[in-house]
Amino acid sequence: MSQTSHLISTLKRCLRAKGVTYRDVAAAIGLSESSVKRLFSEKTFSLQRLEEICRYLEMSIYELSRLAAAGDDHRSDRLTDEQETALAADPVLLSYFYLLLIGWKPYRIGQRLKLDEAGQVLYLNQLDRLRLIELMPRKRARLLTDSRISWSATGPVRRRYESQVKREFVSHAFAAANESFRLESSELSDASISVLLRRVDRLVEEFSELTEIDRHLPQEKKRSFGILLGARPWTYWNIVGEFPGME
Repeated sequence: MSQTSHLISTLKRCLRAKGVTYRDVAAAIGLSESSVKRLFSEKTFSLQRLEEICRYLEMSIYELSRLAAAGDDHRSDRLTDEQETALAADPVLLSYFYLLLIGWKPYRIGQRLKLDEAGQVLYLNQLDRLRLIELMPRKRARLLTDSRISWSATGPVRRRYESQVKREFVSHAFAAANESFRLESSELSDASISVLLRRVDRLVEEFSELTEIDRHLPQEKKRSFGILLGARPWTYWNIVGEFPGME
């Protein structure tokens, strides 16, 4: 694939992730929908048009190029036993790594975790020795892993923190406008269950795509946000059957 095609494919991915249609783009940059479709199909963007669309998506051409390049950078989303063990043993080290994963800069992480200069250097050096980051001049850090980590199902991080995370997350009221909690239970065929699980996987992928797209935005335009998805054979009888008289 040519660099131009790769860049435009990445732009299309950004549009899909944001839920933006060609009609939306046309209205934003003052063209007809058919003209916008032609731009994408023929790949005849001028730099000015490309910049206009990127601006509408609140990103720069540089950030679009970075996303395109990141798609070719196949860094692992799996950690070694040694790496997971070290992170699980030190909550501050794990927090530091997590904040790097979601795009925070070391100076902000130091402020959030209340670390002095020596503490910053200590944790950055630990992550560098673990080959989780490459420590660069002026305390800059380049991730050596994917930004989304698939923690081992039986590894030390999940063994130590998973129950705590689930308990803290679901204990919330979920009453604000930007919050949602739904529990649905019914009977489905094996085929329908497979379709549903694929859609759950796709939602997780879209969450990751939006995370990458928004990574460049200034902090005041973002907020921390989490989703917890679970699906398994289950019925309300699992609950009501435990009460006296319910048979």
